[in-house]
Amino acid sequence: MKKSVALVLMVSLLLSLMVGCSKKEKVNTTTKVDSKEIVIKVGHIEAEDRSTHKACLEFEKYVEEQSDGKVDVQIYPNGQLGGDREMTEGVALGTLQMTLPATSVLTTYDAKFGILDMPFIFNNEHAGFAALDGELGTKLNECLPPVGLYNFGYNYNGARNISNNVRPINEPNDLKGIKMRVMESPVYIDLFKYLGANATPMGFGEVFTGLQQGTIDGQENGASLVYATKFYEVQKYYSLTGHTYGFLAVLINDSFYNELPDDIRKIVSEGAEKYLIDYQRNLEIEDNEKYIKKLKDEGMEVNAITPENQEKFVEALKPMYEKYKKEIGKEMFGIVDQYNQ
Repeated sequence: MKKSVALVLMVSLLLSLMVGCSKKEKVNTTTKVDSKEIVIKVGHIEAEDRSTHKACLEFEKYVEEQSDGKVDVQIYPNGQLGGDREMTEGVALGTLQMTLPATSVLTTYDAKFGILDMPFIFNNEHAGFAALDGELGTKLNECLPPVGLYNFGYNYNGARNISNNVRPINEPNDLKGIKMRVMESPVYIDLFKYLGANATPMGFGEVFTGLQQGTIDGQENGASLVYATKFYEVQKYYSLTGHTYGFLAVLINDSFYNELPDDIRKIVSEGAEKYLIDYQRNLEIEDNEKYIKKLKDEGMEVNAITPENQEKFVEALKPMYEKYKKEIGKEMFGIVDQYNQ
């Protein structure tokens, strides 16, 4: 009898423990779901003191505040998550939520993006902004959702100028024989080939070392980026060719964006427009003259290009225009012309 009572008590105790564990697990699971945040990782290649990163921080603050903490925005600068190409591929595949690459990377997905790499395509940066906020941007953006990307718009990476260690660049003949790092874009490769340089495609993360070791003689980027990446430590001359205006696309994974709750999607969209585009453009424009002076202060020899020599660059690149009007389509060039009036 005692054995039977003991057995009943033991079974009751075990059942009680099982029920208790089951209830505990259920409570924990519910708590975890209730506290879940939406995480948006944003990767870019630029340094913390660049306009792009400053704009990302403002975007982070806006989205997290407006969503009452439902969204956790995480910023990864300095190419921590890879180069422009790798991060763009990550966003397209959904392994990364957002990135801000140079538009030249997007020629991989559609050749029409090459029009933004064309030299002297816009009269000034404001004509570029108007075109990208208007019909040109619409035409380009509609190419992206089929490959998994959604573009909020375009911010500004400055007028691109040439730095090198051989000589000041005043006209196309000065580029002959110079090993120039260029972005991994067919248009940029052709641009410098037509100007007589030895065009060397290279990821941005390799440029400083390439300049330091003499693998390349020069590169081309805006003044603020040249300063932020300390290229002045390994480059002597900076020539204000202004051959192209650089733009960055503000990309998010298309499926991720469209699956966000309506209120969150609206906040993310507003934040991107306010900070990653409008705010960043203004910052970059303000920075330009300031950073040219800083490069001079660091010992770089800076030279402007005369209107006569600027025309020599334009003339040397006319055959390139004929080639790309066939490849990209005359329609795209016609759209740009409307904004240069």
